[in-house]
This record gives sequence, structure tokens and C-alpha cells, in this order.
Amino acid sequence: MFDLRMSEEVRPLFDSVKKFIAEEVDPHTKEFFRLGEGREERWGYGEGQLELLDSIKARAKEQGLWNFFLPDAETGEGLKNLDYAYIATELGKNPIASESLNCSAPDTGNMEVLERVGTSEQKEQWLKPLLNGEIRSAYAMTEPDIPSSDAKNISCRAVLDGDEWVITGEKFYISGAGDPRCKIMICMVQTNPDGPPHKRQSQILVPMDNPGVEILGPMHVFGKDDAPHGHMHISFKDV
Repeated sequence: MFDLRMSEEVRPLFDSVKKFIAEEVDPHTKEFFRLGEGREERWGYGEGQLELLDSIKARAKEQGLWNFFLPDAETGEGLKNLDYAYIATELGKNPIASESLNCSAPDTGNMEVLERVGTSEQKEQWLKPLLNGEIRSAYAMTEPDIPSSDAKNISCRAVLDGDEWVITGEKFYISGAGDPRCKIMICMVQTNPDGPPHKRQSQILVPMDNPGVEILGPMHVFGKDDAPHGHMHISFKDV
């Protein structure tokens, strides 16, 4: 049988996370959202909103409560997945706690990809600011018109042109792409259409300011657009 109990080694960290959320995150959560109500741009943040969040993040860094999600990595706490699950459960009880400790999806998964397989240049340009909580990111897989939760079905194409990949297609329900702090996305594309079903795909880093990237608009979930984070419909035209 699997032992699903939290390890004793992580208990002090777990207790510190609970204490930090209770003392440093919970008391400021209502104020964070209140400041957002008065923002001029729907896909932006209100005056003082990010400053408040950044101050919480700075205190989390000072206390070493930061980047828990990279198992067996040189960066972060290197927690086992089971131990991180207990901490993630606590983070999920407050809508800004995950970001306050730099443990928000999709950044967590994207950082793990960059940490595992990124080049030194990619790590310097994208992983470092993500680990520092300076930028946000998105992960683009889901597409219109096809059941793309099964990645074998994706149709967004990337074709090699010289030494560059050129991407054409659309993605939608791309969480976080509406955030003005989102600077990079990992895009899953089809690069080998004639290969075996599980070897047709690649993941390519796409800067959000690439001229061929166009946000067509927000998708709605239960009638809400979740601004400014958003779940966006994105077009890639000769990216």
C-alpha cells in the first residue's frame, strides 16, 4: 500500500505556509480585489493592486516560502509530489495565495519544462524571471473544433523554414494569456504530421509580443471572462 501521509521532514514547512497565509495573505485578499474593481483597463490591474501583491511576494521570499514545485531540481525546494500536494491544498484555499508564493499554474508547469529541457539562453531569458515572480506565462494546447485535450489531435502546425519554425493555427481557452504580465507561452504544435501519433508534436516557446500572435478575445467559463487573467482565444499567423 502507498503511504499517503505527509512526511515529517516537510511538516515544519507546511506549518510555515499555513501561518504565512493566515498572517500575510488572508488579511490583504479583500483589499487586493477591491483595488481591482476600480481599474481603468479590464485587462489590466488597478492602481496599487500589483504593488500590494508584490509586497506579499517579497515577504514570502524573505521567509523562504517560494518555488515549492520542482521535484529533484537544483532550483526550488525540491519537494516530493505528495508533500507538495499538501502545501498546494493550503494554497488553494485563498485565491491569491498560490501566486504570493510563486506556485501558480500555468507558471509552475512551464518552469518545470524550462528547468528540465531549456537551453542556458532560454533559462536566462524566461526561467529566471519566472522563478523570481517578475513575469507570468501561458501554456497553449487546446484548439477550436477538435477534442484537443488529447494532444494527438492538435492541428496547429509549425513548419521548419531555414533554421526557424513558423507556426500557423489557433488556440483557445489559454489560461493566463490575458494578463499584461504574461510574456511567454509554451505552444504545443504539430511538427511531424507523418510520424507516429505520439511523435508528431513539439513544444515551442513563443513570446507574447511576437508580431504574428493575436489575441482574438476572451473565452467565457460559467459566464465569466476571468479578467485580467483570462482564458484567451489566440491566432498564430506565420509566427
